[in-house]
Amino acid sequence: MEGCFRIFTIDKKGNENTLYFAAKDWWLMDIDSFMNQIPSNLNIQALEDSTVLLIDKQDKMALYNTMPKVEKLFRIMSQKALVSWQKRLINNHSFTAKERYSHFIEKYPGIVSKLTDKQIAGYLGIRHEFLSKIKKQFQIE
Repeated sequence: MEGCFRIFTIDKKGNENTLYFAAKDWWLMDIDSFMNQIPSNLNIQALEDSTVLLIDKQDKMALYNTMPKVEKLFRIMSQKALVSWQKRLINNHSFTAKERYSHFIEKYPGIVSKLTDKQIAGYLGIRHEFLSKIKKQFQIE
């Protein structure tokens, strides 16, 4: 994949909650939708011109059967994604909003400039007005 994507949900109040970003050479999917063949609850937005490679479940299973190394690759990719999700969950529960922002700009230095404050705030779980205050603190320090 080339480009930059945002994967998000929209709550009942219309707020967008960003689950994660996917940039060049990353992969993205709604695992529940893919594995259970049900409509997705997630939204995927391309944030810039992008190139993607798509695979459906039937073709993925055929690859697994004919090329065991592909199954190993997907297993490793899935494990890395799970580790990333686990770290994000821990950080969201143990970091302050300022610490989450600091971690975010360290983790995503190549895409921060492509995002709006609203998108970043949706990822951090804060209001974009609060993010503006945090960003001002970073400029002062």
